Amino acid sequence: MAPVGASGRILDHSEVHSRIAGIGAAVKVRISARARRISLRIDEAERAVLMVLPVGMPLRRGLRFLAAQRGWIATRLAGLPQRVPFVEGAVVPVFGVPHRIRRALDSAGPAVAVASGEIRVGGDPADVPRRVRDHLIAAARAELTRRARDFASRIGHEVTRVGVRDPASRWGSCSSAGSLSFSWRLILAPTPVIDYVVAHEVAHLAEMNHGPRFWRLVESLAPGTARPRAWLGRHRTRLLVYG
Repeated sequence: MAPVGASGRILDHSEVHSRIAGIGAAVKVRISARARRISLRIDEAERAVLMVLPVGMPLRRGLRFLAAQRGWIATRLAGLPQRVPFVEGAVVPVFGVPHRIRRALDSAGPAVAVASGEIRVGGDPADVPRRVRDHLIAAARAELTRRARDFASRIGHEVTRVGVRDPASRWGSCSSAGSLSFSWRLILAPTPVIDYVVAHEVAHLAEMNHGPRFWRLVESLAPGTARPRAWLGRHRTRLLVYG
């Protein structure tokens, strides 16, 4: 929901950004019925500023608050890791193991091959970013589907569908119809982290909550969940910079 100005018209995000000098990032504004005060956070995936306003608070008050926090915003943005594009020479983790992107000179070979610490990409150099991304997404879909169906069979449930997307804030989700969705970026993480996230969503097939029985089920599928959960907390931002 976009904020409404004093005149009652909708003020879009680009207008908000244009009114703030020195922010250095796009500003997204959200009105929240639960908010009791103004809050700011950095959207690490989009490298933008999210400002949450309580219902009824004038936008101009939020803009003044935003302007007063320029220093904090600049520090947080500067602390974000640099993006790593999928280009020749870039180092990209696959299952948590660093791999360097290399051009494959053999035109008869596969479009993309992951082996011996390298992601070898054939074809036109201009197609390298797209081919690497497409390959990793396809690998993620296959790997996550295999693990999800295996875990589900262990608890007597069935997965109706497994999809992969690129969400900004969630690693996975589970619908009441048995459909699972995951971030393709999990293919970049170590195997125990992948197992934890898949186990988490599969456990929701039996327990659509986060109660004690749910966590016992997750632990039975992927023992030792504390470490991968902590790893995701520490490295979330890092996984978002690739591509």
